[in-house]
Amino acid sequence: MRLSTKAQYAVRALVSLNLVSNGNPVTIKEVSERENISLNYLEQLFVKLRRGNIVKSVRGPGGGYLLARDAEQIRVDEIVDTVEEILVPVSCMNDDGSCGCDLECATQSVWQGLGNQIRNFLASMTLEDLTRDARRRLDHRVKESVPF
Repeated sequence: MRLSTKAQYAVRALVSLNLVSNGNPVTIKEVSERENISLNYLEQLFVKLRRGNIVKSVRGPGGGYLLARDAEQIRVDEIVDTVEEILVPVSCMNDDGSCGCDLECATQSVWQGLGNQIRNFLASMTLEDLTRDARRRLDHRVKESVPF
């Protein structure tokens, strides 16, 4: 199963935003350049993220976006749910996890279980967890590039 680029890019953009904001608004253009994601695409995602109370916008000079809540309070599954239409492991499942086939599906329990495992995994991580991991990787790269 694959998540769409919407989910992948939204999570990347929010980690980037959290890494650099330090409480100050960050422009979508800056996030776009840092993450090499289309500015138009990010604008569409940030509209959804704002409506989902993940980010808030600050207007005017020096404006941009901030997290609407602390990064520890934003779970990855919330981000995915905000930008994805549905997250089900197979196309024949309904939004509620029931079988959408005309026939009674003998493997429905497998796909329901997989969907539950994916959801639980995404719910177990916060934006702060991902940001902390990104900081460690960035610090490690900096240390490797510094000559002794």
